[in-house]
Amino acid sequence: MTNISEELREKFYSITEENVNYLLNHYNKVNRWVVADILKRSAYHYPDKIALRFKDVALTYSELDRKANQVANALKDLGVKKYDRVAILAHNTLHHVLTWFGSIKIGAIYLAINYLLHGPDIKYCIDHSESKIFIVEDALFDLVKDVIDDMKGVNKFIWSKDMKGMEPADDRFIDFDNWYSQYPDTEPDVILRIEDPCQMTYTSGTESKPKGVILTHQSLLSEYMGCIIDGGYDSSDINVNALPIYHCAQRDVLMNPIFWIGGENILITPEIPEILKNIEKYKATMFFAPPTVWIGMLRHPDFDKYDLSSLKKIYYGASIMPVEVLKEILEKFEGAKVYNYYGQTELAPYHTILKAEDALRKLGSAGKGGLNMETRLEDDMGNTIDQPGVVGEITGRGPHAMLMYFKDPEKTEEAMRGGWFHSGDLGVMDEEGYITVVDRKKDMIKTGGENVASREVEEAIYLDKRVEEVAVVGVPHPKWVEAVCAIVVPRKGEKLTEQDVIEHCKKHLSPFKVPKKVVIVDALPKTPTGKLLKRDLRITYKDLFKT
Repeated sequence: MTNISEELREKFYSITEENVNYLLNHYNKVNRWVVADILKRSAYHYPDKIALRFKDVALTYSELDRKANQVANALKDLGVKKYDRVAILAHNTLHHVLTWFGSIKIGAIYLAINYLLHGPDIKYCIDHSESKIFIVEDALFDLVKDVIDDMKGVNKFIWSKDMKGMEPADDRFIDFDNWYSQYPDTEPDVILRIEDPCQMTYTSGTESKPKGVILTHQSLLSEYMGCIIDGGYDSSDINVNALPIYHCAQRDVLMNPIFWIGGENILITPEIPEILKNIEKYKATMFFAPPTVWIGMLRHPDFDKYDLSSLKKIYYGASIMPVEVLKEILEKFEGAKVYNYYGQTELAPYHTILKAEDALRKLGSAGKGGLNMETRLEDDMGNTIDQPGVVGEITGRGPHAMLMYFKDPEKTEEAMRGGWFHSGDLGVMDEEGYITVVDRKKDMIKTGGENVASREVEEAIYLDKRVEEVAVVGVPHPKWVEAVCAIVVPRKGEKLTEQDVIEHCKKHLSPFKVPKKVVIVDALPKTPTGKLLKRDLRITYKDLFKT
């Protein structure tokens, strides 16, 4: 008989919270269920199947898992410990995928930085997250070259030559390939629990500073399971990942669930010709994109030159799909199943889904709560709204939910109040329980799938002393679905043009946050109490970009 300690023996004779936790920790290696094991288990089931294609490289599941183990062991040797943050600024590259899996295999927290941000925004994310490792792709180094000297908390900079093949910018950087390739490809021996945090993503919210969303293995695994079942994924699927994997929608709704079930992932850049070419070349069965990309594909002059008949599962999300565009997609991809995902970064990010069988019957709807999610509408007093057609805030709860906003207990508590996550989006529910998003409670603008806080843009414009008042709203746009529009009142005696405001914004904001249109007016609409009527502005300027 195996010898066991008296302390362990005692735990078998009483079922208490303390004893259960002790046993779970003791048998962790036997019963563990974490995202870090996805590749290992797929490599066991599908060792010789292609897992990932990137440029001219095709890796099987066993090859990809071994490389991820090497990165994990290399990070460990650099002194990265459990819960340390490993940040990466990169496009859709092999190094990016290896960083994701390598980090979580040793219990570190992976942080992908949005490469549409400019230098100061990136520095804020690195500093606020207290990242120890910062991996920078050569093609993106110019974004951080002016702020990298001030990133005092970073212990090691790593240079990724995936895209341009450029040598490291200075001797602070070590080369990614030369660094990790010398390490063993065996699985690192690290105790991991499903409750452990493993991923961090910055979301702009409605304030000027982004919030750091921390997700656990449980958040992601339960979300992946919902996507696989609700979205109809299977191991024969071939998925083209064109949208940035720094964004949770592409990474956690499509790429990683496909890795879990043994499908094939293709990594490419988000250019429309590349998307069309790769769908045809690899006979892709599924593709996800926000409405702006689907519009770009449909309008591309070479669209009809490609054989896209292999595409049988079509997914969209990140912003509202115009009904007429959805009808065109259903017409062009005859027989394909179309799914609409709706959610938030804080929910990993999948919250609701409009399934294929309802795509036409419930045009414009965000569907119902996902497999592991509960969804409801709430009034301003926190009461559930059961009556169809009544507007309320969309809230949800389930295992997808975040652990916290890092270093922000007040906003975490506010978002999680009453035991529900509060999305900040307003919606209505029909008689069958299907939700339609009707507005953004906190004036969030979703342009091209990216979140822009109107307040942040307004504050940047207010830095121009010639401005008396400004209101920033989102208005319909044929390409971006929603565009940032600034309505500006100049100070008396000041001459201010649209171009003046745009040039000013370029100095203070990331490019995607700069207004696409500036309207100069004499006054802004307000209530008798002085409250700004942004809803009126959205109505007034809704046709601003109509051709």
